Amino acid sequence: MSNVALSGISKWFPCKLDAPLHVLSDIGFEAQDGRILAIIGASGCGKSTLLNIIAGLTPADQGHVAIGGVPAGGDAVVPLSVMFQEDRLLPWRSAARNVGFGLEAAPITVTEKTRRIRDALDMVGLSDFAEAFPHELSGGMRSRVALARSLATRPEVLLMDEPFSKLDPGTRTQIHGEVLRIAAAHAVTVIFVTHDVEEAVVLADRIVVLQPRPGTIREVVEIDLPRPRDVLTLKVTEAVRSLRALL
Repeated sequence: MSNVALSGISKWFPCKLDAPLHVLSDIGFEAQDGRILAIIGASGCGKSTLLNIIAGLTPADQGHVAIGGVPAGGDAVVPLSVMFQEDRLLPWRSAARNVGFGLEAAPITVTEKTRRIRDALDMVGLSDFAEAFPHELSGGMRSRVALARSLATRPEVLLMDEPFSKLDPGTRTQIHGEVLRIAAAHAVTVIFVTHDVEEAVVLADRIVVLQPRPGTIREVVEIDLPRPRDVLTLKVTEAVRSLRALL
């Protein structure tokens, strides 16, 4: 398992005519080992930029990220996967070959790659659709393939950028259950960005609320409620209401 700790993260983007745009300022928090952390906030507050910094896709201008106690970008590499808003499946590949894409350069045997692909598809309930192509799958199934692809590399940290925002409510609820089950069974540390406050409360153990211009932390909220969480129950409704008041 790996915790993720941020300290003093700040980011500016250059502007041609004006001063650099200050996107994030002095962001610091910790995602604990094997727990789920959500990042919420108004549009434009830097949620996706922050996730990209954690993933190592965008450099921070100030501050640092440590994963498993080791500075990100150092010699020690912690297995990490990113699941984006778009499923980004390759249309000419079957579900199994899409899931195995991240394993192609891995220093493991073909037998091990095949086993990991099979296990990942099984985790998301798509074993029977291994040979199906993306156009043959529903939106929810495509999201499951994308999740399986992220899990096939056996990550200790899973980052998700609004991956379920385009799904219908019923499908989203089903995949929420799968994420919770997989995270608990495999002790994966999950950090996800969402604009959906109810989704954050249903999934997360801790929620970081950002405020914009520049993006700063308004509050870090602990969600100490038993699972499964029903959005119609009083305590979940109260937590949602309290979070919306912070946005």
